[in-house]
Amino acid sequence: MKSKKKPLGTKAQIRASKERERRIATAIFLAFILLIVIFSSYFTYNFLNQPQNQTTNPASSQLKAAIVDQLSLTFPNQTFIETATITLRQAGYAVDYYAGEEVTVEFCGNLPTHGYGLIILRAHSSAAEMQGKEFVEAPVGIFTSESYSQTKYVYEQLTDQLVTASYTMPQPPYYFAIVPKFVTSSMKGTFQNTIIIMMGCEGLNNTKMAEAFIQKGAKTYIGWKGSVLASHTDLATAHLLQHFVIEKQTLKTAINETMQEVGADPSYESLLIYYPLETGDYTIQNIVGS
Repeated sequence: MKSKKKPLGTKAQIRASKERERRIATAIFLAFILLIVIFSSYFTYNFLNQPQNQTTNPASSQLKAAIVDQLSLTFPNQTFIETATITLRQAGYAVDYYAGEEVTVEFCGNLPTHGYGLIILRAHSSAAEMQGKEFVEAPVGIFTSESYSQTKYVYEQLTDQLVTASYTMPQPPYYFAIVPKFVTSSMKGTFQNTIIIMMGCEGLNNTKMAEAFIQKGAKTYIGWKGSVLASHTDLATAHLLQHFVIEKQTLKTAINETMQEVGADPSYESLLIYYPLETGDYTIQNIVGS
C-alpha cells in the first residue's frame, strides 16, 4: 500500500519555487553562453578562411584594382603596399593583392579575366637579352616567380611567348618571364580599358609590351624608360596614384608632377613615361567612363 505524500508547507513551497527559478535561470544563462560560443566560432572560422589576397571595399563593387607584387620576393615594401591600397580604396577601388609566390605563368595568363580597371605590376622586368656574352635590346620581359623548366609550357617556349630570366643573368637561378607575344596570344579574355602601371626596369625602353597590352584591351600603359631602383619606383608610384586617382589630374600632368617631386631615378636617371601619347590628356574619369 502506497503512502500519501505530505503536502508541502508554505515556506517549503516558496523554497521549491525559488529552486525551480534558479535552475531555469541557470539553464537560460548556459544556453546563452553556448550561443555566444557557437556564433564566435562561426565568425572566427569564416574570417580565417577568407581569401588572403582580397581586400574588399564596400563603397564600390564596380571599380577593381590589383597589386601584383612579384618584387616582394626580393625587395618587399609593406609600406608602399599599404599606401597604394589606401589610396586606391579612397578613390573607390576594391583592391586585390597578389604576393610574389602567386605570380606564376598561369596567373599572368588569367589576369584579364578578373575585370581589373587598374593593375600595378610591381615586378622585375628587362628589355635586354643575352646574345653570346653581350646584352642586346629585346622586347620587355616581365618576371614571374615560377622556376624555369624546359619541360613546362613547351608550346609557349617554342613560339617565343616565354623567355628565361634571372636576377643575375647569365647566372642562375632562372625563372620564366612573359614577353609581348604571351600577352596577345596566351592571356585569356581581354582587358576593359585597363590602366597598366609597370613598375619594373625598362618597362618602356621600347613600346612592344605597351602595344601588346593596348592590343589586349588596356587603355594606357605607364612605365620607366631605363632601369630603376625598387625604392624609387615605389616612391614615384605612390605620388602618381595620389595625383592621378585622387586628385584626378590628367595622366600627363600627374606624371609631370610626380617627376618634379621625386625626380629621375638617382642611379640610372630614368624617367616615368606613358603610352600611347594621346592618353596623356585623359583623367581617371575619362578612362573609367570610356
